[in-house]
Amino acid sequence: MKKLLAFCVLGLFAGVCAAQYPGKPVRLIVPFPPGGSNDIVARMLATQLGEKLGQPVVIENKGGAGGVLGTELAAKAAPDGYTLLLISVAYAFAPALRKTLPYDPASAFTPITIIGRGPSALTVHPSVPVSSVAELIALAKAKPGTLNYASAGVGSFQHLSAALFMNQAGINVVHVPYKGGGPAMADVMGGQAQIVMPSLIQVVPHIKSGRLKALGTSGTKRNPLLPDVPAIAETLPGYESQNWWGLLAPAGTPQPVIERLYGAVSELLQSGETARRMESEGAETVRMTPPEFGRFIAAELAKWGKVARDVGIQAE
Repeated sequence: MKKLLAFCVLGLFAGVCAAQYPGKPVRLIVPFPPGGSNDIVARMLATQLGEKLGQPVVIENKGGAGGVLGTELAAKAAPDGYTLLLISVAYAFAPALRKTLPYDPASAFTPITIIGRGPSALTVHPSVPVSSVAELIALAKAKPGTLNYASAGVGSFQHLSAALFMNQAGINVVHVPYKGGGPAMADVMGGQAQIVMPSLIQVVPHIKSGRLKALGTSGTKRNPLLPDVPAIAETLPGYESQNWWGLLAPAGTPQPVIERLYGAVSELLQSGETARRMESEGAETVRMTPPEFGRFIAAELAKWGKVARDVGIQAE
């Protein structure tokens, strides 16, 4: 009887807390430095989500170890809805790349929802003497090991997207990891590196300004934002690599809080403004319930784990 009473009290307490949620600002951890696609999506989301919730959503960038450090920080946070984690496809890479993780990607979090997805762009510094995917492959085969590509770090989307391309193309290009997608892209624009495959959502302005030369995009077809840029698959059949972004909360977060967050994000994704903002960056909104997002993550963990093993990538 005492256990039943305690259970009822706890259930009532959780219900009351959820009804009052949020009563203070919400922290949104981005496990990569500013300037990358995760950061861009988080900042697109935070202001509008804060307006829906009636409390500010404050972004905290915690980069390092391919997203593992920020993810660990979120996993250890109190499961009260006041710490959220923005993840990308890099979340699905980590288990295959590292022998141990300080959290269990299958159980450390409760899924809220996916936000959107988009391809990457195969780009080069304007000085690289190629103008197509085929020409880049030919140059790399003629001069194996002399070209290099930058990435946001070992195990990042930029890394696996590029490594998958190099592997399928059968070319030897040197990987240069950075501490974030912004620094990697900046060094290619500055001429310190030659190739980078950032998410389209972060690179379009630099393509249009001429600071980077786009050779192809990684979706199955051309992207409407860059209709004159071929899909890589037009030259390399079967190649595809899509990034995605979503929200998690620490495991144990009360279900009513999860539902409140899911409802608020869903309203944003249904608005024409959010869809237009995503489309203007070369991405698209995607809608999934928390259980659907959980199943999606499980499938991505399996898919990209296989890719990482096939390509032979391991964290350094």
